[in-house]
Amino acid sequence: MIVAEPATPVGVTGRVIGWVKHHVPTRESIEANRWLRPVAHRILVPHLWRFNRRSVPRAVALGTFTGILFPFAHMLVAAILSLPFRANVPIAVGTTLINNPITFLPIQGLAYKIGYWVLRLDREVPGQPIATNVAANAGWLHRLMMQGGPAKYFVPWLVGLVIIALVLSASGYFATKFTWRLKIARKYRRRHLKTGN
Repeated sequence: MIVAEPATPVGVTGRVIGWVKHHVPTRESIEANRWLRPVAHRILVPHLWRFNRRSVPRAVALGTFTGILFPFAHMLVAAILSLPFRANVPIAVGTTLINNPITFLPIQGLAYKIGYWVLRLDREVPGQPIATNVAANAGWLHRLMMQGGPAKYFVPWLVGLVIIALVLSASGYFATKFTWRLKIARKYRRRHLKTGN
C-alpha cells in the first residue's frame, strides 16, 4: 500500500515550507549526530522544546539579550544559555535575529549615543585643578587612550549596548507574558460564553 505524503502549498509558501522541512534538524538527527551525542540528553529535554507560559517569555528575553549583546555567534550562545535558564530553545534562537544586517548598524549607533549620554562624556567635570594637573602631566599614551581610544568610543558603546540589551529583553519578557495572559483570558472567556456560564 502506498501512503501519500501530505500536500505542501504551491508557490513561495510551499518552497519556504519545503526548505524549512529539509534543513531543520529532527530530534532523531540531533540524537544521531556524533558531535552532539555527548550532550544530547541535556539538549533534548522535553521542557526545553515545549511552548508554555514560563519558557517562552524567558526565551524571548534571553534571545533578545544575547542577540544584541553578542553580535556574532549569538544563536549558539542563546542555545547554550537556554539550558540553565530553562528557556524554549527554538524561540531563544529565533529571537536572536533581532540583530540582523538591517538592524546591526542602527543598534550599534544608538548604543554609542546612549552610552555617551549616560556617561556624560560631553559635560565638564567639576574639579578643574585636578583636570588641569592631569592634562599638564599626561603623556602621548594617556592622550591616545582618553581622546581617541577605548575611553572615548568603546566604553560608551559597551555601556549603551548593555543598556539596550537589558531594556529590550525586559520589555520583551513582559510583553510576551502579557500577550500570553491575554490569549489565555480570551480562550477562557470564549469557552464560558459557549457553555453559558
